[in-house]
Amino acid sequence: MLNYVWLSLIILGVGTALFIDLSDISTDKYHNGEKIKISVEFSKDFNPDSTAVFKSAMLIVHAKNFNSVYKTNLTEDIHLPVSFSFNATDNSSLVTVTVNDQSPEIWREIASSSGDENKFSATMSNISLDDPLHINARMIIDEVSFVMMKNVTNDVIDKAGTAVTISLGLIGIMALWLGVMKVAEDAGLIAKLANLIKPITKKLFPEIPSDHPAIGAMIMNISANMLGLGNAATPFGLKAMEELDKLNPEKGTATNAMVTFLAINTAGLTLIPATAIAVRAAAGSTDPAIIIGPSVFGASCATLTGIIAAKLFEKFPIHKGEFSNWFKENWKLPVAILSLILLFLVVTVSGLLSVLGSLFLFVNPNVLKNIVQIASNVAIPVLIFAFIGYGAIKKVKVYEQFVEGAKEGFNIAVRIIPYLVAMLVAIGIFRSGGALKYLLEPVMRFVTDPIGMPPEALPMALIRPLSGSGSLGVMAEIMSVHGPDSFIGILVSTFFGSTETTFYVLAVYFGAVSIRKTRHAVPVGLLADVAGILGALFIVKLMFG
Repeated sequence: MLNYVWLSLIILGVGTALFIDLSDISTDKYHNGEKIKISVEFSKDFNPDSTAVFKSAMLIVHAKNFNSVYKTNLTEDIHLPVSFSFNATDNSSLVTVTVNDQSPEIWREIASSSGDENKFSATMSNISLDDPLHINARMIIDEVSFVMMKNVTNDVIDKAGTAVTISLGLIGIMALWLGVMKVAEDAGLIAKLANLIKPITKKLFPEIPSDHPAIGAMIMNISANMLGLGNAATPFGLKAMEELDKLNPEKGTATNAMVTFLAINTAGLTLIPATAIAVRAAAGSTDPAIIIGPSVFGASCATLTGIIAAKLFEKFPIHKGEFSNWFKENWKLPVAILSLILLFLVVTVSGLLSVLGSLFLFVNPNVLKNIVQIASNVAIPVLIFAFIGYGAIKKVKVYEQFVEGAKEGFNIAVRIIPYLVAMLVAIGIFRSGGALKYLLEPVMRFVTDPIGMPPEALPMALIRPLSGSGSLGVMAEIMSVHGPDSFIGILVSTFFGSTETTFYVLAVYFGAVSIRKTRHAVPVGLLADVAGILGALFIVKLMFG
């Protein structure tokens, strides 16, 4: 399944980019070769009889002159910093224009296609001097073509570097936590923790022995995720996948336990969505933490759905090349799962809100938030001290065992590089090629309009499973436009706290153990995302709509 998803992302991204570029060329969107009337003001005298470089000039384009070229309807004149070198011989100049967020969109696109998002080059001619500090001229912007394809190229290079940076950045934290885990494992602490929740793990992972090291690693991963300790959660998760692979009878193919474990991971259940809260605070929210309850509710819906879907798909295995036949025979399964989600939301939300309301009569939400934040801050040093200290009490050779575990962490971090490069590059092509904005958004509105999702929130729902940084940028942009405490602002930040970057998680975790056949992991993860989005939409509409 992941092979088809990866290939589809690339084909859709490149295909959309090429279509848009050819369309722009045929309609002459960027008006290549056309002259624009401009003015330039200087902070010092302009001498038309000499060759000089001016770095502090101001470009002025009257709205009517810009509109006559680009067929727009600007109402305010454009003022942008400009630097240029004047050639008195032919009365011309090479110009570099610096754009900003207030610049016309078409000029921002031209700047991004040049390789520098903030600048573009042009030629200025027909220069006439009004006074020593002011000139009039005509400007021709350098020819622009295949903007989307250039964006794809730049993003491919950037995402490949990002993937390697992420992987290398994991080496230190992987070495640390797997070293600590090795000490705790040899001391018997992980086995004791696993025994405490044996009744739950036996139901979720019946094929895994309750005293197996994988159980302890999964417990630590899930616990770290709930506390928002992403740096600690990833090493534990990768260790869990490695231990699960030791029990895998068919190497390279995901087991039921792997899929169930990743379903819980991609649901992203976190008690305090710290990142979303921080963005809301930076955007000027009067109550940044208001999304805690809705986010936990949405993530709980995603977690429950992911587990149910994983267990149901285990009963209806899809073999290679048989998906179409499977869908014809079992199409009721996804429909039934989504129906269960909606039923769960309708039946339980009223009772849950009632319980939360009664609880918050006695417990201040800010106090609860502070307690969880304190726990998050002290959790890492306390875990290290407790695990290493317990190992020392049990007379484990803590230094030697730590080093052994750290070596294993180094190897895992390096091993995931090609998988992460492949997935991030494909996602980058899909986004920068315009497939998300121009292809999926119009189609998805036929789904979102009937359920009452605002169109402005749709990009967040679509990008969240693909990219963490991308969804963070979309969330910040939406809140800057509509306000963090508006309905849409609360909704998109709840989306962020209720879901996870599914494809990133699958690429990293499956890449760590060289899984090529992911079986039903992708549909399970996407169903969990849908449930998280629906849950977030429902609870936010109920509380703030």
